[in-house]
Amino acid sequence: MTEVDLPWEGGCRCGRVRLKISAKPLLTMACHCTGCQKMSSSAYSLSAAIPAEGFEITEGEPVIGGLHGAEAHHYFCDHCMTWMFTRSEGMDWFVNLRPTMLDDPRWFRPFIETWTREKLPFAVTGAARSYEALPEMDAYEGLVKEYMACS
Repeated sequence: MTEVDLPWEGGCRCGRVRLKISAKPLLTMACHCTGCQKMSSSAYSLSAAIPAEGFEITEGEPVIGGLHGAEAHHYFCDHCMTWMFTRSEGMDWFVNLRPTMLDDPRWFRPFIETWTREKLPFAVTGAARSYEALPEMDAYEGLVKEYMACS
């Protein structure tokens, strides 16, 4: 994968919420679950797991939308309703950024794809690793190491 130099900047569709990324992703993903299909209005959602200390909102104030439960919080611009990122309860050390929020997301490629048992028949991501659901929690350390070695 070829990445542009950090920091990366980005924002929602209308530009009212802006962000800055100062740490490279730990892992990149595509999720085929039906929830992500509905949230993204697409065949799958894309995300880049960014270390929390490398993620900053520089303008605006995102609001919680989508999932409102205890497990995950989806953050949106309150004006254009762009789904920008997700934070998961108990996993405060990273933020799942929608990479298309970056001003230049052309470097992005999903390394893993999840929930392939729910994927639409035409959806192809080119991910190196595929999972019918989510990988086991103990697999993530190896996946992060493998991703870092090839990025």
